[in-house]
Amino acid sequence: MGTTAFVLATEPVGPAYRATAGMSVFYFFSTGIIALTAIAYLFPSSWRTLYLITTLPTLFFIVAILPFISESPHWYLIRRKPEKALEIMRSISKKNGRFLPDRVSLVLDCDKSHSNTNNIADVAISGSIIDVIRSSLTRWRLVLSTIISLFCSVTYYGLTLNVVNLKTNLYISVVINSVCELPAFTLATILLERFGCRKLVIGTMWFGGAFCMAGSLMGGDGAMAVGRMVCSVLGIFGISATYNLLLVYTTELFPTTVRNAALGCIQQAEQIGAVVAPMVVVMGQGLPLMVFGLCGIVGGVMSFYLPETFNQPLYDTMAGMEDGEKAREGA
Repeated sequence: MGTTAFVLATEPVGPAYRATAGMSVFYFFSTGIIALTAIAYLFPSSWRTLYLITTLPTLFFIVAILPFISESPHWYLIRRKPEKALEIMRSISKKNGRFLPDRVSLVLDCDKSHSNTNNIADVAISGSIIDVIRSSLTRWRLVLSTIISLFCSVTYYGLTLNVVNLKTNLYISVVINSVCELPAFTLATILLERFGCRKLVIGTMWFGGAFCMAGSLMGGDGAMAVGRMVCSVLGIFGISATYNLLLVYTTELFPTTVRNAALGCIQQAEQIGAVVAPMVVVMGQGLPLMVFGLCGIVGGVMSFYLPETFNQPLYDTMAGMEDGEKAREGA
């Protein structure tokens, strides 16, 4: 649900505000973690009770929110339903106090080379992960994005779970980690306007990785224990920004027809990272922080090989992306 909600929140937004809209989603994720900590503190005796209570917001979502959400205009467009897409865009414009001219028309990016759109087959454009792998343009984007997301996830979930090794109050530590994520999102959103996704992913991964490495060199007693906790908090400050930036970045790296499939692979890598993280945490002492630091640094290096997408259009089809990238290289 989180992945599709993120895509739905970002696809209708233009390049100038897409990153801001995408990053704004994650404030609610961190707020949810804080709420979960409070619920776990109030109901510590039964995990079944905790499961029941945390299920209720999902039911509220279905009843109170879902009926008011419209489909993405991009989704209708790749299914050759431009009238439906325009209907949604006019509705958005009206709510924003603006309007679309009556003679506006929508055309898929792969159809722009056709002068007569009436001759274009009225067939929905679809794609799968196989199409991503077949294309030399997107194949390495997927491989690199998946590996970087795996490293990022190991670090993010690992730092969250590593509070047990910091010998501090579990509930307070989780809340502090979650609260420190909120300014990280704000700072990342501001810096996105200046540096773009790629540079920011590299910078935040290295920032988080460097503090994890520093924390791994500190002892576990007295002032050193406090220093290790500070390094851990600063580490999650950087890596939480990376975690969310990668979703924004991946959304722009792949066209609409395969975007959900590509994001699904990224999310799968993140879940594998969440499985690996506890195995690192049980090593104890400073070793987990060293592993997290290496993941951040290596992930940052790998990000150098991904293209910049700042202020680039959100492509609809694989053919449209390939044509757009060729034109970009030619320019």
